[in-house]
Amino acid sequence: MIPAAPIPMQPRRWQQAWREAVRDPRELLALLGLEGTVPAMSDAAAAQFPLRVPRGFVARMRRGDPHDPLLRQVLPLDEELHPVPGFDLDAVGDGAARAGRGVIRKYRGRALLVSTGSCAVHCRYCFRRHFPYAKETAAAAGWDEALAAIRADRSIEEVILSGGDPLSLATPKLAELTDALARVPHVSRLRLHTRLPVVLPERVDDDLAAWLAALPWPVAVVIHANHASEFDAGVDEALAALRRAGAVLLNQAVLLRGVNDSVEALAALGTRGFAAGVLPYYLHQLDRVAGAAHFEVPDRRALALHAALRERQSGFLVPRLVREVAGDASKRPL
Repeated sequence: MIPAAPIPMQPRRWQQAWREAVRDPRELLALLGLEGTVPAMSDAAAAQFPLRVPRGFVARMRRGDPHDPLLRQVLPLDEELHPVPGFDLDAVGDGAARAGRGVIRKYRGRALLVSTGSCAVHCRYCFRRHFPYAKETAAAAGWDEALAAIRADRSIEEVILSGGDPLSLATPKLAELTDALARVPHVSRLRLHTRLPVVLPERVDDDLAAWLAALPWPVAVVIHANHASEFDAGVDEALAALRRAGAVLLNQAVLLRGVNDSVEALAALGTRGFAAGVLPYYLHQLDRVAGAAHFEVPDRRALALHAALRERQSGFLVPRLVREVAGDASKRPL
């Protein structure tokens, strides 16, 4: 009898979608019918910070519209290459707040783990676009240094998984980390900062939901959506699965010129997110990272937009307008 050849393990649906992400700016423009219509598109900017965007996210962009708010968030442009005073490589003081490999301690009672450098989408305004992930990722050496730093500081009650995007890790890797954290008695809350349920909703599969439901702490999942058009039926389904697993869902957005800098856009973001079971949390003023100056909205304009939003929306649909300032003990309200 001839033995059957082993069947190769098939990638999970989310991993396949990840691998099929668009990485060529010209392909992205061609998919949207925009070949040759965006002269500011920059190969040099893409070489510095590569394009990556899942095809499901591309499908939510408006064909033929070079000003689409989702496209603007991911398309590399010449403006990124212009040095602007005050826009730095480390916009929020991550380096000064290092408390161990991949551990950032800025605020009382909380520790942030840079769990991975990977993300399914590369947002052009990312405040960690210059972060030294190769040497500052908590997953290195099996989490040993990161966990030791958390065990040594009994004031840490809450651990925040960030990155990159923590959900870019395989679920068994996440379970390895949370199993270790569960053995630290002073940790009583977990928070995940993730964009994947929005840009790659396939990531919220049964295994991930089961892992989340089994965690021993209250869990907040803070998603990142900047515009109502980022939500669709697939995102709604992923967020519903997270809620069924017991997570509290919050959204943090960044105020971005040309994306959501209008009362109408901000109001639609809040109401669309709430329809999907997500409460607004923060509206961040842009972190002044090198390469992102073209997204900045002046403070006076930001305050006027926020005031108009308060007049228009129910209070629970109005996020707090904040800025992160290196060295501050909390986010700074505007």
